Amino acid sequence: MSKIYDMVIIGSGPAGLSAAIYAARAKLNAIILEQNYVSGGQVVNTYEVDNYPGLPGMNGFDMGASFREHAEKLGAQFITEKVQEVVPETEDVSEMHVAEDGPAVELKKVITDKNEYKTRTIVIAAGARHSKLGIPGEEEFSGMGVSYCATCDGAFFKDKTTAVIGGGDVAVEDAIFLARICKKVYLVHRRHELRAAKILQERLFSLDNVEIVWDHVAKEIKGEGQVNTLVVENVKDTSRTELAVDGVFIAVGIKPNSELFQGIVDTDEKGYIIAGEDCKTSVDGIFAAGDIRTKMLRQIITAAADGANSVTASQNYLLGI
Repeated sequence: MSKIYDMVIIGSGPAGLSAAIYAARAKLNAIILEQNYVSGGQVVNTYEVDNYPGLPGMNGFDMGASFREHAEKLGAQFITEKVQEVVPETEDVSEMHVAEDGPAVELKKVITDKNEYKTRTIVIAAGARHSKLGIPGEEEFSGMGVSYCATCDGAFFKDKTTAVIGGGDVAVEDAIFLARICKKVYLVHRRHELRAAKILQERLFSLDNVEIVWDHVAKEIKGEGQVNTLVVENVKDTSRTELAVDGVFIAVGIKPNSELFQGIVDTDEKGYIIAGEDCKTSVDGIFAAGDIRTKMLRQIITAAADGANSVTASQNYLLGI
């Protein structure tokens, strides 16, 4: 008879690591499946994290390692394998109780590139990824002036010049946010009209230190050790301009890593798994935590909170509460 787990956690970013900590404290028989050998998710690519309470300026890689160490000290079991399939129900009805007084629950199965794991509950904490421009310098200066999160990294550019690339709500919100901190903010947009909500546009247009670079696209990010120039190209005549900037904030979208779970749990039109604060999905016993679920704010602190909530909700499910 194959082993049956109380919980399989998919992903080891802040949400998955928080879930691992809470599962270990709850004495659940849980495993964490991670695709990469380094835990932490997107945070490991952040040079400094300045908005996590009590840890201002902490290196993102160190924060991920600290979360992992905490979970390991409590006995969390990490397995580096790539998840290939999730089966929401199995025909195995043996050992279906978490405790003698607990209700029977449908067993699920998680299939990886190496093994199959039977489990009573699943926490999907696979995160999301920022859409990238794919231009020269973007990868090279990631964390060294190139950022995908203004509220995370904006404070490091106080009284400096930055550029935001995009024209939707997030890009305009980022530009407004940065305008409070930076000396000057460029907003680079490929069209002559923004897609953002009108009220956001009105706020943006009222700011004296924001310059909108209409009808331009980013072509290259240059620098020596850190960003100092953004090359943009006019979409009408292909002429190029170099903007002297200290930072480039890319806000052209974010994509949840939910492709594997679509058709299993309900998702919205953007692919985010539909789940509220209790992290419950449309399938009993499957929970979604962190950036992969529908929510207002996607940051480390909210992901960590989701990890805690998902385990609490999972315990209640296992106990029939």
